[in-house]
Amino acid sequence: MIVAAARRLDHTLGDVYLARMPTVHCARCGLERDRMSFQPFQNELGKRAYDEICGVCWGEWLKMQQQLINHYGLDLRDPKAKEFLFRNMEQFLFKTGQVGSSGSS
Repeated sequence: MIVAAARRLDHTLGDVYLARMPTVHCARCGLERDRMSFQPFQNELGKRAYDEICGVCWGEWLKMQQQLINHYGLDLRDPKAKEFLFRNMEQFLFKTGQVGSSGSS
């Protein structure tokens, strides 16, 4: 009977070290969680979201954003639609008002 030694598929020797993602104290949920993996937009709001919002809450925003796009039938090529989404993103993530409102009086 021949017994073959177990082979590792990743071809590494010894223990593998995986660095933890940096954490952030989330402005939305108030918990210390993993930071988003990248800055979502190259503007002030994108930087603020990256600096203050955790990956979990960002994922929740992405779901809400899709609901808003579908509900209102937004055309993302339209600057007004983008402005609407940025305003709602700020309201959702930083709790500055009611999400889904048009903001016009």
